[in-house]
Amino acid sequence: MKILFYFFLLLNLALSANDKYSMRIAYGIASQNDLGQIITGNPDSTDKHLSVVTVDGGYLLKENFMDFPIDIYLKGGFSRFNEKVNNNTYEALTYIKAYYNLDFLNNRVRIGLAEGFSYTSRILEVEYDEVNEDPNDISSSARFLNYLDISVDFDVGKLIHYKPMYDTYIGYLIKHRSGIGGLINNVDHGGSNYNSFYIEKNF
Repeated sequence: MKILFYFFLLLNLALSANDKYSMRIAYGIASQNDLGQIITGNPDSTDKHLSVVTVDGGYLLKENFMDFPIDIYLKGGFSRFNEKVNNNTYEALTYIKAYYNLDFLNNRVRIGLAEGFSYTSRILEVEYDEVNEDPNDISSSARFLNYLDISVDFDVGKLIHYKPMYDTYIGYLIKHRSGIGGLINNVDHGGSNYNSFYIEKNF
C-alpha cells in the first residue's frame, strides 16, 4: 500500500488540475453486517478479515448539476479480492457517481453516492458464507449484481495548505453489492459490504 501511496503522490504533483478526470485507490475490509447496520454506525468486519483493493477512474459529465453544488461522474474500476479460499477473485465495475460539495472553513467536503453494476470472476467468499446459512437458497449470490458506492471525503491539499495537492481527497466509503431485493439475478437477501478508505485525485 505504501508504494501505491507514493505513486499517487507523484501523480498528484505531475498532473495539471483541470478537474475533468478522477482516479481513486481504495482498500476495504468485508463487513458481516448489512448496509443499513453499517450506515447506522455498526460496521463490524467478518472474522475472516477478507479484503479488497480497488482502482477506478472517472470522467466529469456535469459540474454544478441543475445549479446545485453537485458534480456527476461516469466511472469504471477494477478490484482484486484477498480471500481465504479464492486468492484470485477480480471485479469489474461501471457506475455513475454524484458528489454533493460542501465548502466551508477554506476546505471542501464531498458526500458521494454511486449506482452501477459489478461483475466478479467468482462468487465472493463473504457472499458464499451467507448462502451457506441457508443451503436451500441458491439465489443468494451471483457474479453480476447491482453496485452502490456511498462515500464521504475531504480535500487534504486545502487542509494542509499545499497547493500542488489541491483536489486530492481522502475519505471513507461503503462498497456494496446486492440484487436489489431480487431484481438482479433473483438475488433477494445476498450481497456484500466492504468498509473502505481511499485517496482520490481530480485532474
